[in-house]
Amino acid sequence: MNASSPSARHSLPPALREPVLVRAALIAVGLAFLALFVLVPVAAVFTQALEKGSLAYLRAVLQPEVRAAMWLTLLCAAVAVPLNVAFGVAAAWAIARYEFPGKQLLNALIDLPFSVSPVISGLSLTLLFGAQGFFGPWLAAHGLKVVFAVPGIVLATTFVTFPFVAKEVLPVLQAQNADQEEAALTLGARGWQVFLRVTLPRIKWAVLYGVILCNARAMGEFGAVSVVSGHIRGRTNTLPLQVEILYNEYDFAGAFAVASMLTLLALVTLAAKKLLALRAREVRP
Repeated sequence: MNASSPSARHSLPPALREPVLVRAALIAVGLAFLALFVLVPVAAVFTQALEKGSLAYLRAVLQPEVRAAMWLTLLCAAVAVPLNVAFGVAAAWAIARYEFPGKQLLNALIDLPFSVSPVISGLSLTLLFGAQGFFGPWLAAHGLKVVFAVPGIVLATTFVTFPFVAKEVLPVLQAQNADQEEAALTLGARGWQVFLRVTLPRIKWAVLYGVILCNARAMGEFGAVSVVSGHIRGRTNTLPLQVEILYNEYDFAGAFAVASMLTLLALVTLAAKKLLALRAREVRP
């Protein structure tokens, strides 16, 4: 049958029934938007970073303050991601498999960091753990410092990133029935054995996908961290904060050099996300 015949055109997906000019216009608009708001800014970052040459670039990224900011950024991600994996999997399992009072409230609270500004999140932590906060006097009496120190930055990073794993795992668990888990329990398997040998293999791609998104947000978080960090050079500045400091000091080459490091991390994250999606599609039965 000719593809141009009415019956053949009717069998095509709705998007392919549109006239060629309409499809071409939609594709052109999409590509133009992508180029204007994604490709051009990314290219500008690397162009500005390398404007004074590779040696100047290396000097900028190897400064002690930049190295300290990089290590602090990696530390925050290294702590926040495992905590969010543990919370996300546990919360998703509880919501998908059990009925309990407050279930809907828990599900709603997981979305809280998406609906609240990160600046508000940082301010809330300051009101709780700051010198004049609710726990401030007790922390001071025991020689503990949270706000304007590394613990506060880790807390802020963990708070703004905790929905990612839960929101990736929950739909997968809800789409799967519990027959295999119930069968394993009937055969005498313990709870942790059921999780490791039955549940985890079925949700591993969702967990890994959530880890990638969580790690990307942890490394790029600015608002909440800016409130609780105190901007102490070489001690409480993460890479995003270091970019702001360099830019405000009119060190544009240094600012763009550090920004290029974050951009590279974003590109690596994007590549890992695509590879993971392809791998999951290949092994899907």
